[in-house]
Amino acid sequence: MTGPAGRPSGALAARVATAAVLIAALLAALFLLPRPWLVALLAAVCALGGFEWAKLCRFGKAAAWAYAIAMAFGLIALYNSTLWQAAFIVSAIFWIAVAPLWMWRGVSERHLKALAVVGFVALIPTGLAMAALAPLQVLLVLGLVWIADTAAYFTGRAWGRHKLAPSISPGKTREGAIGGLLGALAYAIICGALVEGVRWLPYLAAAALLAVLSILGDLFESAVKRQAAVKDSGALLPGHGGILDRVDSATATLPLAALMLPWIVGK
Repeated sequence: MTGPAGRPSGALAARVATAAVLIAALLAALFLLPRPWLVALLAAVCALGGFEWAKLCRFGKAAAWAYAIAMAFGLIALYNSTLWQAAFIVSAIFWIAVAPLWMWRGVSERHLKALAVVGFVALIPTGLAMAALAPLQVLLVLGLVWIADTAAYFTGRAWGRHKLAPSISPGKTREGAIGGLLGALAYAIICGALVEGVRWLPYLAAAALLAVLSILGDLFESAVKRQAAVKDSGALLPGHGGILDRVDSATATLPLAALMLPWIVGK
């Protein structure tokens, strides 16, 4: 959309400006911050995401802030424990087995207590994975998510005919999902060619699984928002909505990537 004299609309300009700031902040945090400060920043982001999640679960303001604080301290406590792998395994089980079945049965306001627990499963392992993975590894996984999302969007617009999950996200199509998967695999092949010691079969299988889960993470957050009758999880990020609207796919992919890394890259 354009405004007068072909200038981008205010919404698009805000979206682009916010994206630029977020990318710059991400790069600075990953590559420049000492690890303790990075963990503190991730805890703060988890707290903000936790506040939004609590509101989606219909918590009052005071209870939502208590939930957010618990989220931040949960990440810090887990980071200083020996339970990293266990957290990643719990996350993987949820996204691979529980979330698809839950969406198939329907996410509704009857599940608010369970959703409150799921907030910790979704957000804390994601923050932990960002602290555990090397900065370049985090960017490579996020790159796969972004490529999958972009390829799915344009493929869906060009050839989308069959709805993927009409009751959750009417705009997503099966053709778009296939385009996203192919785009992610192409990206993975290019990246893999630049890395020594890649075990190609598990590597490509992992890339395909991450691409599928990136769509699943997006759909699950959409289902949670739908039961709360809201379009965005918040309004903190101009043009983008809330924290959860930006990390939905990452919650399903980063912890699993951290779990699978030893099996897909040789020593």
